[in-house]
Amino acid sequence: MSRASFKVLGEPGLIKAEVNTHMNTVVMEDNELIPHEIQFDNPITGTVYGTMLNFKGELERLGDDVNNEPYFSPPIAPVLYIKPMNTFNCYGGSIPMPVGISKLEMGASLGIVIGKQAVYVDESTALSYVAGYTIVNDVRIPHDNLFRPAIHFQARDGFCPIGPWIIDRHVVDNPDNISIRIYINDKLQQENSTSNLVRSVSRLLADVTEFMTLNPGDLLLVGVPEDAPQAKVGDKIRIEIDGIGSLENVIVDESESKWRKPI
Repeated sequence: MSRASFKVLGEPGLIKAEVNTHMNTVVMEDNELIPHEIQFDNPITGTVYGTMLNFKGELERLGDDVNNEPYFSPPIAPVLYIKPMNTFNCYGGSIPMPVGISKLEMGASLGIVIGKQAVYVDESTALSYVAGYTIVNDVRIPHDNLFRPAIHFQARDGFCPIGPWIIDRHVVDNPDNISIRIYINDKLQQENSTSNLVRSVSRLLADVTEFMTLNPGDLLLVGVPEDAPQAKVGDKIRIEIDGIGSLENVIVDESESKWRKPI
């Protein structure tokens, strides 16, 4: 059993409980509950920052393109973007397929939850600023645009499922050697590991806080592996991260979801 925090829909604050990350269950008052018996809400209260090009395979796949205009070299600092609040989604929440789009990319990522204000953090002490870890599906419309802000493709409503909980950092022995898997309709579509990160969790925190402050409740994604699998309406998505648990969502037509309803 592992110590974790989660949020229930409609309830204030986070609830602390023991969870079984292998079975994806929660123990409350001597009862072991499956996720579908709990209405999970997004457990993150701060800003969500994504990280581009932090898996070695991403850079290898780009090849010489990183040496062309407009940058002429691989990035020397973390390349970040924001997943705004309209994208926030939760365990069991539907992922809306926008009108005119047939498939979406499923971006499995380990999320680093910040526990205290982090400014100019040293790599050797970086993990002391971490409250815990969670699972994120960094959903996006497939695109190859690396040189302009991809708001149209990445910041759509419901495009950032998070959860189901935040695992206390002390439970995770080594965040730089964790297996990440994506299943679509219960079939394994991708497997990778945080051992393939360009910047380790500690190095990423140190490099990011060199130029910006991270506050308690913020979430920093370590990155999305190359060749993110694509899914269509009706597909059931499950992301598993060893020692954290699993995050499940279903893709639905936007017109049939709670998202983008005119007032």
